[in-house]
Amino acid sequence: MQITPIDLFARGVRMLADGHVFDEERRMTGDIEGWTVATFHVESEADVHGDHWERHPASSELVTVLTGSIRLYLRPETPQQDEDWVCVQPGTAYVVPRGRWHRIEVAEPADLVTISLRRDSELTPRR
Repeated sequence: MQITPIDLFARGVRMLADGHVFDEERRMTGDIEGWTVATFHVESEADVHGDHWERHPASSELVTVLTGSIRLYLRPETPQQDEDWVCVQPGTAYVVPRGRWHRIEVAEPADLVTISLRRDSELTPRR
């Protein structure tokens, strides 16, 4: 039997509640059962839809940086507030709260890993 590693930059990984884990074509939205693990190489805001806010109503999202550096912004919950942001560097992560609008800016080219329930995820343009 030959075993083959999964190219995490080309494929997604899903983890189901029953313990089943498998790779598949990467899907970031839609009716997706289970947790999605996605790995990305990003060089610009175009690689992280930086012109949009994103949220995941079904779960919090773990955003981990393996190499490089990003700034992760949280949209204000009221118009009077400023955006909150955190710099995420190699070997660190940030947990975006469930349902919280967020976006990423690339400080330097980076490799990211994200884990979340993608079910019902949304994007909305920044104004």
